[in-house]
Amino acid sequence: VQLQASGGGLVQAGGSLRLSCVASGRTFRTLAMAWFRQAPGKEREFVSRITWIVGNTMYADSVKGRFTISRDSAKSTVYLQMDSLKPEDTAIYYCAAARSPYSGVESRDYDYWGQGTQVTVSS
Repeated sequence: VQLQASGGGLVQAGGSLRLSCVASGRTFRTLAMAWFRQAPGKEREFVSRITWIVGNTMYADSVKGRFTISRDSAKSTVYLQMDSLKPEDTAIYYCAAARSPYSGVESRDYDYWGQGTQVTVSS
């Protein structure tokens, strides 16, 4: 399974960005997709997760109400709509895929990772 993330960029505080992650290869092996992020000098942290079939979602408290995860199964693509962005949202954002539908907030729950896309929010 290969994951290709895109959509990052530079935006002012209060602005919006939409990230995309396209899955290819043996995607039938994956049952959940997630976004993580890593800011300079910090550990990678969970942002949001969605299951392919039912569409169950999960969000980190820090982004709840501002970010929305969604999926388009026909396109094997997961999106992260990020609104009301804050400077503390600045990070490299990674998409990940899990073979288990019970994947949670830990990096170890995920089996496949894409390259990161940089999101920078200026104050």
